[in-house]
Amino acid sequence: MILDNSSLKKQANKADHSVSEQLALLLEKDQIIDDQATIIERKSDVISEQKKRIQILEEALRLTKVKRFSTSSEQSTQTSLFDEAEAEATIDFDQAKGADDEAGEIAVEEESRETSPAETKKKTRRKPFASDLPREQVFAYLSEQEKSGAIDTFFTKVREELDIMPAQVRVLEYMQEKAVFIELHDDVKQRTIKSAEMPKHPVARAMGSINLMSFVIISKYADGLPLYRQEKILSRYGGELSRTTLANWVIASAKQLQPLINLLREHQHAGDVIMADETRIQVLKEPDQTKGQTKLRVKTKLRV
Repeated sequence: MILDNSSLKKQANKADHSVSEQLALLLEKDQIIDDQATIIERKSDVISEQKKRIQILEEALRLTKVKRFSTSSEQSTQTSLFDEAEAEATIDFDQAKGADDEAGEIAVEEESRETSPAETKKKTRRKPFASDLPREQVFAYLSEQEKSGAIDTFFTKVREELDIMPAQVRVLEYMQEKAVFIELHDDVKQRTIKSAEMPKHPVARAMGSINLMSFVIISKYADGLPLYRQEKILSRYGGELSRTTLANWVIASAKQLQPLINLLREHQHAGDVIMADETRIQVLKEPDQTKGQTKLRVKTKLRV
């Protein structure tokens, strides 16, 4: 059976049309799969955020229960050392993170409570910074277009911010000036050199400046920072100093400060009482005292 050209063309057109429809369906399925994958990824992010928020709320609830229902001797204001930032931070219930309609919305709103005017607390003003601190003014200027036509401009102080610059590392290079003189001795010219006097250092041949040694001593004895931690801190700043070197600095500085220590010891021994320990102890079984009550124990150390 022989088909004419028109029938062959129709069959070819039908085949091409069916192939194009299949390709369109495949592309549509791929798009649907990509959309579903995106929705699943967003939902997983929402679930992880919910888990983190639930953990923070559970920890806050646990601390509240401990503070409210535990006995006074077991209550402590110290929280977990690793959750200090979360415990100190104020959880804002008004904020909510939203997602697309497919992922849903997460919103935790704080219930508004009506308070009487007597229950409202007065706003406490922030304590100002010390007046003897050095101050530097930061100016915010108007553009020429914004202040065009104005008869006068002035500045007003809007706020104050405490700014502490981190540690700055530098190497002090001591340059000693030397002068050359020519002197005549028995008609013979002799060259002599005179050097400038160098500032004295309390620790001879030390690689650290007086400021660095003071920082090490204050960090160790005032801030409780061990020498091995200071060694790592200084290494981050580029100073490769071992803890043995730091310990030698502390010992050598103590020898230089011994006269001051002697004066402090003499002032301490001038009084009748050196120390008084006012530790509060819990009362268990004593007359006229209830269980769990505390009393002040005063223990003095007399001067010998």
